[in-house]
Amino acid sequence: MKVLVIGAGNMGLTYAEGMVKSPYLNRRNLMIYDVSPEKTLELKEIPTFDVYDKIDDCLPKADVVFIAVKPYHSEELFNSIKKHVNENQLFISLMAGITINSIQEGLGVKKVVRAMPNLPAKVGLGMTSFTESKEVSRIELIMVRNLLDTTGEAIHVENETFINASTGISGSGPAYVFYFMQSMMEAALKMGFSQNDSKILVTQTFEGAVALFNDSDLSPNAWMDMVASKGGTTRAALDSMEDNNVKELIKEAAYAAFDRATELGK
Repeated sequence: MKVLVIGAGNMGLTYAEGMVKSPYLNRRNLMIYDVSPEKTLELKEIPTFDVYDKIDDCLPKADVVFIAVKPYHSEELFNSIKKHVNENQLFISLMAGITINSIQEGLGVKKVVRAMPNLPAKVGLGMTSFTESKEVSRIELIMVRNLLDTTGEAIHVENETFINASTGISGSGPAYVFYFMQSMMEAALKMGFSQNDSKILVTQTFEGAVALFNDSDLSPNAWMDMVASKGGTTRAALDSMEDNNVKELIKEAAYAAFDRATELGK
């Protein structure tokens, strides 16, 4: 199986690095293409990549093609590569908001998988949801999952509505966590902690809470009840969040991302 990644930005390079370390390529080099001459020179320093600066030199050779360009570059990309594709190739899109139908029409292909990754894929802890066109076989879908799993966890979803929904939860989700972390760090600084101590206090708290949650069957509400005793400090903080409607605001933020992903698809 020969894999080509088009676009060596954050997500493209992350998946390329994950896949090339996996057993699924049978020790073959992974092909990668980027329009930037500077990026191409950087990539050529990585011995496990076969780097190309001309799409017609690599695309016809590929069995699986990852498209990892910005969504607003999609039409230009489709126009430039359409004449080099063939109907047997499987295309996996990492582009937010670009529908399977748009990719099929733009490239004149049938076998398309749409995937929604997130940034923690860079450290092997990514969350990717994916769905497929009806022409993708069950065997091909298993292969896709194996490739996507090289950067963390992947879940198959029923249709593209769930891809847009996962954009609001996992795709954009790391930014929500960073937002909360930044707020807590600023509070720590205001209380008099140093920048370094503020970072340690917050990051270790997040890591510990996630580890506790993953190590049990308890719900987040159950853990909050365990931590928050009546009349105590934690209860005061949680009551403040409830009084300020924080939970509903977080839900609204997730839906705002979901709605925007749906808009992009139109």
